[in-house]
Amino acid sequence: MAGHELIEAQLAVLSARLPARAVDELADGLWETYQARLALLGDGDAAAREAIAEFGDADAVTAAFVRDSPWRRMALALLATGPVMAALWGASLVSAPAWAWQIPAAARIAYGLALLAIVATLLAVTRARHAYGRARRAVLSGAVALLALDTGMLVAVASMTSSALIGAWLLPAALAASLVRIIATLRALPAVLGR
Repeated sequence: MAGHELIEAQLAVLSARLPARAVDELADGLWETYQARLALLGDGDAAAREAIAEFGDADAVTAAFVRDSPWRRMALALLATGPVMAALWGASLVSAPAWAWQIPAAARIAYGLALLAIVATLLAVTRARHAYGRARRAVLSGAVALLALDTGMLVAVASMTSSALIGAWLLPAALAASLVRIIATLRALPAVLGR
């Protein structure tokens, strides 16, 4: 197959941004489009420009892959559950005077900072347009960290004495919500890891 530097440059950019399997499929389509335009126009430069315009430049193709990726959907789902989880856990911790629990202040602060870092990471990922691999790794890290935080809350509550939980009438809902998010995240991970 005759090559062209514009097509090769587009594929080089895509290779740096997307998984190899996806680039191989994209390359086939781009080369076929180029060959069709070359046969029609007879000019390699014009054919390459038209093929890229029809197919989409590397930025547009990458943005489409990022927008439709399973890890971006996971980030959006985790962010969407955040306010509900915060309301349930916040109300539960206020109704069962969490300030009296035997959890060190440093652990509480670390938990809050970790949660803020996860939210910031997931928000940044949802705005990513060209960093497919890096954003995918960030979502995986955020999902695993969120699993750890949810599990930590479940373990912390399980370790409390019943007297420390008096008045925590919303706690069962918060525990159930954390369990549902853990299960949903674990179920979504294979799709994210498989790409």
